[in-house]
Amino acid sequence: MSSKTVHISDTTLRDGEQTAGVVFSHSEKIAIATMLDRIGVSELECGIPAMGKDEQRTIKKLVDLNLNARLLTWNRALIPDIKASINCGIRAVDLSISVSDIHIRHKLSSCREQVKEQLKTALGFAKHHQLYVCVGAEDAGRADMEFLLELLTIAENLGADRFRFCDTLGLLDPFTTYNKVSTLARHSSIDLEVHTHNDLGMATANAIAGVRGGAKYVSTTVNGIGERAGNAAFEEVVMALRLACEIDPQMATTDLAAISRYVAIASGRPVPPWKAVVGEQVFSHESGLHADGVLKHPSTYEGFDPAEVGLKRHIVVGKHSGRSGLKKRLTELQLEQPQEDMNNLLQRVRSLAGRRKRALFDHELIELCRAC
Repeated sequence: MSSKTVHISDTTLRDGEQTAGVVFSHSEKIAIATMLDRIGVSELECGIPAMGKDEQRTIKKLVDLNLNARLLTWNRALIPDIKASINCGIRAVDLSISVSDIHIRHKLSSCREQVKEQLKTALGFAKHHQLYVCVGAEDAGRADMEFLLELLTIAENLGADRFRFCDTLGLLDPFTTYNKVSTLARHSSIDLEVHTHNDLGMATANAIAGVRGGAKYVSTTVNGIGERAGNAAFEEVVMALRLACEIDPQMATTDLAAISRYVAIASGRPVPPWKAVVGEQVFSHESGLHADGVLKHPSTYEGFDPAEVGLKRHIVVGKHSGRSGLKKRLTELQLEQPQEDMNNLLQRVRSLAGRRKRALFDHELIELCRAC
């Protein structure tokens, strides 16, 4: 494993809840925060105090939990927002500023000079109150690099602790993400964070590219929930760091499936069975060649032990099954294996599965076995 340390800044409670139509109850937020803290997440972006009293009450309850994870709130780069965070007992804030000309011109009706002055004022106020500050560069993926570097320099000179590179619309590819983040890393000594969205299906890949480029913090959400197509998925980033990057995220990965299921229920957004890392069927094997290989030695067709993320292996009997997989399933069902008629049974299995366009249910396999 690499000696490089990478911190997860999970934003399930903030950006995850910004998924259209998703609302976490007070008790659900407490449960999600507690589970993520137990798993070993370094930081939880836990809400937006400026939203009002209800949000503030929940954030105060999270503060009272005295979690190991640092609690950070999202704020516009405005003094009233920062005051609302301070009043919740928060000691770490993200100050979000729009950095692309598209956002500056069309959303803010402003200009670059005003953005710089806003950052100086808000950051100065936050540091005066001895807060840990992450400067969040919204839409950094489409920003002019020279302007972004200018903002990074301002942030560093005024004592910011971190600079968040946001691919807000998920339009970057991993190569461009790497180039942009590495450019920032070469021009500054403060910590960098990469916050990626999944509009083109590359959020996790872009997050890992950001780490390769020098980011020490990665923003994630459980199951990848978030606005539009979502964010980089917590469980994917954790396992990618561990297996693809050989960076130990120091997480209790055996709890990944459990937190995934809980967030799926709380958000009302079911996890597809084929979802990477935590889907219930990602360790299911039907193909004769694959089932035979994995039964002989799991590493032939499994990149990691399903138990590492809290799942189990399943041998599925269907159209593509072979003798090894069929025998294994018969053993699991404690059925007598008809040695002389195994080929006949296998053909019956394939035929029935083909007609029904799915794998067989256990009772169907039992009936076929008894008929042989």
